[in-house]
Amino acid sequence: MVRCIVIVLICSLAVNLYLLIYLKFDSTFKNPTSSTEPAKPKHLSQNDTIILIWFWPFNKRFELKSCCSKFQIEGCHLTDDRALYKKAHGVLIHHRDIRSDLSNLPSEPRPYFQKWVWMHFESPKNTPRIAGLENLFNVTMNYRRDADISIHEQMILKTEDTKDEIFPEVLKKKNKLVCWIISNWNEEHDRVKYYNELKKHIHIELYGRRFGRALSQEGYNNVLTECKFYLSFENTKYIDYMTEKLYNPLTKGSVPVVLGPPKFIYERLLPSDSFIHVDDFKTHKELADYLLSLDKNEDQYKKFFQWREKYKVKHVDFPREHACLACHYIRNRNDYQVFTNLNKWYWDLGH
Repeated sequence: MVRCIVIVLICSLAVNLYLLIYLKFDSTFKNPTSSTEPAKPKHLSQNDTIILIWFWPFNKRFELKSCCSKFQIEGCHLTDDRALYKKAHGVLIHHRDIRSDLSNLPSEPRPYFQKWVWMHFESPKNTPRIAGLENLFNVTMNYRRDADISIHEQMILKTEDTKDEIFPEVLKKKNKLVCWIISNWNEEHDRVKYYNELKKHIHIELYGRRFGRALSQEGYNNVLTECKFYLSFENTKYIDYMTEKLYNPLTKGSVPVVLGPPKFIYERLLPSDSFIHVDDFKTHKELADYLLSLDKNEDQYKKFFQWREKYKVKHVDFPREHACLACHYIRNRNDYQVFTNLNKWYWDLGH
């Protein structure tokens, strides 16, 4: 009898020991990626909107937890952890980083609730079309005003305690009439053709590697400050395409002479007395004569700075602001959304 009891106890002990070892082994070596969804991060709130930054645009990184402090946008969880793909409410994809064969895009099907955001800020002429993107995205982020998320520099109302650091002190530093900083020289571009005619009637200071006058950031800022007029010539003429070539001179205290979209496009974003549009002049000589007359009439020249009394230029915080605004958009737009034919919208209708 005693022998039987001992045998039972030994068997019971062996079974318990086996289960203990098995469970420990299983929990230790179980494949962590075998579950259908990744584990939710401990710091992620149930109501947070997850934005997955699939590529760091131009490999420019930023602090992921800054939407609230920088832009007062709450409830955003920005991440570059692709393990959260299935949980992400939005995936931010920078066009310039997409491979031509799409091999570096997400390979798993897009969850029904997820939005893919096409992010791009180059002109159509300088943007290669990639086959297969036509109906892939359902949100557009672009400088165009008809994009789902439209982002660009802009003029905003100043607060009462904001001082103008440019006017009138910078006006005393003007020692050059017309300047142009250009890195991409192409004789076939409209801007180069216009310059070649304009220079026949007025002296233009040229800067850039092509002319043996490469500039540091400080040198670039100094040129914009010292020049009365700056040739803000865009490399292509597309709808709403107005870049730092326009907004940096405005910020630093030079009057931009613009070549790009039609004048009425500029006037949607800027006071009409803050810039000079080449289309207002029938000939290149007429524009040159106007600039020369302003050089001799200080009161008329100063009128191009009156906008600074009420407005200031707000620059875009790239790419942090883009990710945060994508989160803000998706948090407020949880409805079904589809976008078809990216090629037609951007390349064919971009003029």
